[in-house]
Amino acid sequence: MTTTARLRAFVALAEAGSVRGAAAALVVTESTVSAAVRALGDEVGVALLEREGRGIRLTAAGRRYADYARRILGLLDEAGAAARGEADPERGHVRLGAVTTAGEHLLPALLASFRARHPEVTLGVEVAPSAAVWPMLRHHEVDVVVAGSPPADLDARVRARRENTLVVVGTPATAAAFDPATATWLLREAGSGIRATLTALLADLPGDPPRLVLGSHGATIAAARAGLGVTLVAREGVDRLLADGALVELPVPGVPVSRPWHVVTHPDATASTELLVRHLLADASLGWRRG
Repeated sequence: MTTTARLRAFVALAEAGSVRGAAAALVVTESTVSAAVRALGDEVGVALLEREGRGIRLTAAGRRYADYARRILGLLDEAGAAARGEADPERGHVRLGAVTTAGEHLLPALLASFRARHPEVTLGVEVAPSAAVWPMLRHHEVDVVVAGSPPADLDARVRARRENTLVVVGTPATAAAFDPATATWLLREAGSGIRATLTALLADLPGDPPRLVLGSHGATIAAARAGLGVTLVAREGVDRLLADGALVELPVPGVPVSRPWHVVTHPDATASTELLVRHLLADASLGWRRG
């Protein structure tokens, strides 16, 4: 088994938390995963795993090695895509990562527009909370990210920006007696950038208003529509609901919040990624401007 295959088995185990989960993700046998990880540990020369009850967990060395392993595998994938794209950008591959709201409301139009002009570029998309998306770029698992502001320590380039305004919404019935200090606040999943912004807003309110955590962007909006509480959302994500009166904007100190979208790439983006960036800046209907 090659070192690359061993690395993939180890990263799969680190992400799944078990040999069984890693084997299922890779569609191989559990014994194959165990042998690969054992051989990798022998090659590195330190214990990457340790027993925990009936299961296993990564050692401190294993956690550090997993971070490098993800980066190595991401760079290998990126290198192949870069070589193919350099030879012919119109037949290259672009891996995109996007936070949930952008994935639902921005990517469909962007990808449809790009594919209409560049049909032979293959596209891969990962949609996840911001806490998961930025590490994907850091580890070279994606070529471009569509999200809020990138972390300050990330070695990357902001290529384009698009306006994005966050507002508090609830039903018209909720608005009639709305008090931000006593209303039930609907929060996004852990790792969401909007959740972090809302948590900061709530910290400035008097008292400790009740909170209800939902599992996704869509679930939070559905709960607000059902009258379960109020929430902070991107205005364009609920524009139709605001237009038909199902939801209304509610007054809260510090809101609306300007939180522009960013398109971010590696400093040495692949030729096919550059093709995508040029396209989204050229298509005025997408609303992007140079970053």
